Amino acid sequence: MDRMNALDASFLAIEDDTNPMHIGNVATFEGPPPTYGDVVRMIASKLHLVPRYRQKARMLPIMLGRPVWVDDPHFQILYHIRRTAVPAPGGDDELRNLAGRVFAQRLDRGKPLWEIWIVEGLRDGRWAMISKVHHAIVDGVSGTDLLAVLLDVTPDHEPSEIQPWEPEAEPNLAQLAADAAMDSFIRPVERLRSLPAFARAPLPQGMSFHDVRRSVSVLVDTMRKRTAELNGPIGPHRRWSWAKSSLADVKEIRRSLPGTVNDVVLAVITRGFRDLLIGRGAEVDGRVLRTLVPVSVRSEGERGTYNNRVSGMFPDLPVGIANPVERLDNIRRQMDGLKESKMAVGGDRLIQMSGFAPPMLLAVGQRLASRLPQNVINTVTTNVPGPQIPLYVMGRQMVEAYPFVPIMGSVRISIAIFSYLGELTFGVTGDYDTTADIDVLCRGIEDGVAELLKVARSRARTEARLVEYAGKRPAAKRRARPRGVGRPAKRVAPRT
Repeated sequence: MDRMNALDASFLAIEDDTNPMHIGNVATFEGPPPTYGDVVRMIASKLHLVPRYRQKARMLPIMLGRPVWVDDPHFQILYHIRRTAVPAPGGDDELRNLAGRVFAQRLDRGKPLWEIWIVEGLRDGRWAMISKVHHAIVDGVSGTDLLAVLLDVTPDHEPSEIQPWEPEAEPNLAQLAADAAMDSFIRPVERLRSLPAFARAPLPQGMSFHDVRRSVSVLVDTMRKRTAELNGPIGPHRRWSWAKSSLADVKEIRRSLPGTVNDVVLAVITRGFRDLLIGRGAEVDGRVLRTLVPVSVRSEGERGTYNNRVSGMFPDLPVGIANPVERLDNIRRQMDGLKESKMAVGGDRLIQMSGFAPPMLLAVGQRLASRLPQNVINTVTTNVPGPQIPLYVMGRQMVEAYPFVPIMGSVRISIAIFSYLGELTFGVTGDYDTTADIDVLCRGIEDGVAELLKVARSRARTEARLVEYAGKRPAAKRRARPRGVGRPAKRVAPRT
């Protein structure tokens, strides 16, 4: 039995029929598709590496404590691995429509919180894998690690033996209540006792508590500022689409224009939202949209652990700026300021401190916050670096991978960015009833990359011409002359 931390538990607390809280991806592979039985045996042989995939979440009555992970005594892998196909012609539209329906469905809370769908019928003999895993299990960064566990790094597939597994006895209600009581009373005392040591402990990256206070102040100030675009009630159905770019193109932009890869990504997303709003007839001059950018605060020593260690920053997307270079510069300056304020680390400290709150009040507060009409955050944009080496399943190379992140509350659009094998993909999730124009956003993202790349290459050509001109121009030659030689004599006015 393993108790969830406060952040993991929050993803279960805020979930309902219109707010499924799983993340996922759609990966396409070279053909031919493997048999269903081969896929089942492959995944079964690796389940011992991810024990959470055989565990289910047990909720306590009236939220006496945070939920716990317990072994599912009736675990059946065939329930979690599904097989389906898309209709002809098996193109991108058919795959996107299927994925949108799959992602809209909640995971069964009475079973381990994951599913994998094998999709056949794609064009050119390819096939796809749609995966869903609840956010209570894993955030985006450790989700990338999980993907690497399930897939092979070489095309030479060696079938592994399925490891024997015996589930631990499932605790009864009395045991759960007793453990929750111990956790509710003893753990806060232990944390209070540890506060002096906590205060003396060095903070990450040489932070001081002054930095933490400043980051919290910036966070509170951010939440006070309000914008009003794109928000509103959401329904139970989802639209899901994607945009594609080259990681090399984004890095080329970064070399010629000031900013990081993440700055460039936010700038092209801003172009996408600008096109979306203009297409809806909205006024964009001087407007901004606020986005939540989740930031992993997991240390190197924590990689490979399947839990949530994320915080966030809240930059503004300047949709009112028409010039692409000015948009990028605006975002770069914002991100530099947010990094200087160390908002992400301060947010993580607040999340850790939420363990002091009684679980019942914490859950009620999170549910209330997710349902209150609010326009503080207009969208979510999360960028997860993926593996830059080819991955395989049973000898078939993964060609592309498109990420999925949920929408919730009044946020109708979210964007996930994933890099794999030199390609950058944007998975865009929208509320089905209010985002019929989601492809306008996707095409705007691709156009945003193209326009910045055009500027970057123009600047690079100009700089190359200047260097070439400077190299060909002959050096100025000066004739050495003795002082005074060849110069007219200085005239001196006669004295009177």
